[in-house]
Amino acid sequence: MPHTLTAKLGQVSIYQRLADVPDVRDALFAAARSARGLSDAPTSAMSHSWLFTGPPGSGRSHVALAFAALLMCDGDELGCGKCANCRAVLEARSHTDLVFIQPQELSITVDTAREVIRRAATYPTVAPWRVVIFDNADRMVDSASNALLKTVEEPPERTVIIMCAPSADPEDFSQTLRSRCRHLYIPSPSVEEIVRILVAEGASEDHARLAAQASMRNVGRARHLVFNADSQKLRAMSVNLAEDVFQGSGGFHAVSNLLKAVTKLAKDGFKEQDEDEVERLRQSWGAGGKGKGAGKATQGMEAAVKELQKTQKKRETRRLRDLLDLALVDLAGIYRDALLAGTDIAPTHPDFAGLAQELAGRMGDAQLVAAQEAIKTCREHISYSVAPQIAFDGMVGRLRQLSAG
Repeated sequence: MPHTLTAKLGQVSIYQRLADVPDVRDALFAAARSARGLSDAPTSAMSHSWLFTGPPGSGRSHVALAFAALLMCDGDELGCGKCANCRAVLEARSHTDLVFIQPQELSITVDTAREVIRRAATYPTVAPWRVVIFDNADRMVDSASNALLKTVEEPPERTVIIMCAPSADPEDFSQTLRSRCRHLYIPSPSVEEIVRILVAEGASEDHARLAAQASMRNVGRARHLVFNADSQKLRAMSVNLAEDVFQGSGGFHAVSNLLKAVTKLAKDGFKEQDEDEVERLRQSWGAGGKGKGAGKATQGMEAAVKELQKTQKKRETRRLRDLLDLALVDLAGIYRDALLAGTDIAPTHPDFAGLAQELAGRMGDAQLVAAQEAIKTCREHISYSVAPQIAFDGMVGRLRQLSAG
């Protein structure tokens, strides 16, 4: 099953992990059988370059890891989930022949791409295949995409490259790379499947079901909503903006409070982790050492620390943007619920049904659609690096106009 933390699953076979996506499962098993030269699989089933697409939370990277385990598995059963190779890939992403790129910054740079090219050019050491996975490949800058073209078009003999992106649209993924990859779509997990996963991890069924709906079937977000109090608070603040805009200047005050909470979480939530990372770097340079050469080493260490802190700042910016975008998605959801009030379509925020009914009573369909457009515009402004306060204040101003109309 791709839609959960693999460590929670124990030694479950790849076939079982992919049970919720049978078409994807069948395609990957056919490819793995072809890669092994088995007679029941056509040679055309296997490709050295893949593009996995699907909506946020669909489990693209988990499917990619499951495919890597299929290719590397040395158990009696294909994709056993129990052998050393399967476990190293699925439980720790630590297999020596796995290269897993999970960007924490705003983009995947050309330097990262060149390092991957270098590693991809080497033969696998212990497994039959070396597998390179780019999570969030839509963050790849043009220079990185161009650098990867030759490697993706003609990968080394025993190397497989998997790109994971939201879609194959030109705005999400390089079309020159797209033309060189086999495309596989990963659908979102069902609400029932997310409920099953979260209940297995300790959530109550009611909380799990609410989180599955509120996250719009994004299992990672659903997990945060169940187990993280800060995520629950931010969601409530975001949805309640739709009520706050009716309260005179209350909408602007609410936005300021929301932005403060988001900024604090993006920064303070990772403060200890960042400090530990800096300390480990200092220790690797021999911090506190004395004697000949210590002064020069200290200079090198401080330069390395500054570079690391720059990287951490980029990660923080990425986290801030992601959290702001989630807040806007939550807000758009309540206007969607208002627009669909009275229908049999499941709401995004069932615990805010009263607010959705209030909005439906105070705003017409055209106003509710326009409100969602205002939120969409704010999301675009954030992606273009417009200052969050300016972008959100502009959105609140527009929502006030629509609410008063």
